[in-house]
Amino acid sequence: MNGDLKPHAIFIAYPLQGHVNPSVHLARKLAENGFTITFINTQYVHHKSSRAGGNKDDDIFVDARKSGLDIRYATISDGLPVGFDRSLNHDQYMAALLHVFSAHAEEAVENILKSGESVNCLIADTFFVWPAKLAKKFGLLYVSYWTEPALVFSQYYHMDLLRMNSHYDCLDKRDEPIDYIPGVKSIEPKDMTSFLQATDTTTVCHQIIHNAFEDVRGADIVLCNTVYELESDTISALQSKIPFYAIGPIIPFGITKNIVPTSLWAESDCTQWLDTKPHGSVLYVSFGSYAHLTKIDLIEIANGLLESNVSFVWVLRPDIVSSNDLNPLPNGFVEEMGDRGMIIKWCSQMHVLRHPAIGGFLSHCGWNSVMESMWSERPLLCFPLYTDQFTNRKLVVDDWKIGINLCERTVTKAEVSKNINCLMNGKLSSELRDKIKRLKNILASALRSDGSSEKNVEQFIIDMKINFTIVPVLHEVKFRKQVREPAEVPNHQTTIAATHVPLEIFAFPLTTQKDLLQQLARFPDIKIIKARTTADIARISQSLNQEIISEIESKAKLLVPLSSSATKLARILSTSVNESKISFPVIESKVA
Repeated sequence: MNGDLKPHAIFIAYPLQGHVNPSVHLARKLAENGFTITFINTQYVHHKSSRAGGNKDDDIFVDARKSGLDIRYATISDGLPVGFDRSLNHDQYMAALLHVFSAHAEEAVENILKSGESVNCLIADTFFVWPAKLAKKFGLLYVSYWTEPALVFSQYYHMDLLRMNSHYDCLDKRDEPIDYIPGVKSIEPKDMTSFLQATDTTTVCHQIIHNAFEDVRGADIVLCNTVYELESDTISALQSKIPFYAIGPIIPFGITKNIVPTSLWAESDCTQWLDTKPHGSVLYVSFGSYAHLTKIDLIEIANGLLESNVSFVWVLRPDIVSSNDLNPLPNGFVEEMGDRGMIIKWCSQMHVLRHPAIGGFLSHCGWNSVMESMWSERPLLCFPLYTDQFTNRKLVVDDWKIGINLCERTVTKAEVSKNINCLMNGKLSSELRDKIKRLKNILASALRSDGSSEKNVEQFIIDMKINFTIVPVLHEVKFRKQVREPAEVPNHQTTIAATHVPLEIFAFPLTTQKDLLQQLARFPDIKIIKARTTADIARISQSLNQEIISEIESKAKLLVPLSSSATKLARILSTSVNESKISFPVIESKVA
């Protein structure tokens, strides 16, 4: 990327482990592609990760900068004291993110801009409820980062349809399959996210989701940690409504230690223990960084592990049941387990999954875990607990067939034991491994230079460079009036060419489109074409010749407000009317 077009993005990660990780990985990927990134973390997350990693630096990107990446780092308050127990007081934490955190984020962005830094773009997690408004206030493009599958995004994006069809937020919910979401094949209500299955839709988490998916409609671009080939129908439907780039998998590749510390718990190294086990013989067990197990389910799972006679590594974080219950395992479990199992509080998951001894993954089906499992070619035993995990389970078990359910209804040690052995051994195990190898190839192909995700990243960068050359209109637009004498020519079309009517293309980020169109209402001679997506551009291209030729005598200027692809559209305009010799100079808008 040329230095004079180097974009600078402020990147604000959602302060949960499962969101911080892919945000750090994306920040690094963009920096590797020539971005300057100012990464904003919360003081709480920074404190936890620094303490977990024994890192005394105030900057987690020190080593990344030493490798040549231009990533700056800042921390802000999430509205609560650093020592506040966010796991035990989950709703209070979410309320702070909903009501308080935006003030700290706004102050941080304003201070960066006041320092004289040239910033073009705000990248923020989709679950924040304020980024579009904040970006508009400071004249920045807003890029929303979605860290879950496109299928989950589409469910939230179409909550209005779910309400209209009595599948959500109503007294008497239907239990029939949902077959009306654009780009989504029929889906059972039980496979929707846990929030969309809930009867009480007034919780703080529901308030966050409702507000966040109003705000994301103001995004200029959505980046999604998925792969087009995995969710092509859903992504194509979304792209007709909002610029939506599938750029995944955004996961830590390789098995070396990540140079950016992100874990909120100290990581244990179980490599030596795994080295003593036969290839493919060990079950990796982890229920993620966020959701909680009930004590009853945990005990049944623990006893099922013992009964299965399969070796296992179990990541049992301290608050897996509750911060008030630090020893939830059944009496005598550790003694009976012996050397067949290993219990750790946390680990580098990708490092463990890639070890040859690991043969399967008992998982909560968090999206990061699903992607990492596919990349590592480890079939899944699924036990969803919360939020998107129920939809992810559907993708894994029903659609892609790279995993099986832990239990169909109630968790029992007998069913746990039986399904562990199904996953690890026998004909079904072999079939799962064959299918997950094929999916791994799809992921790898997407990341090749000619792959879908890599091309989407390249297009995103091109679109950012285009938009960064455009000054957003914040005040009145000033127009130049040019008049040329027509030449004496024999026919109408040649007259148009000889007149050389000056059509000027103005391209603006969508964050300013509403205000801009209100201002332009005073100029009735302006032709307005709206373009947000490549589909819009294709439609414009097909009809442009006829439209311009028929309108050109009465229209002095052509305005194209769009979020991206300004140069692409300008090129199409020039090509489309090349035969009639009409020029289309692309000029920057200027703040009055």
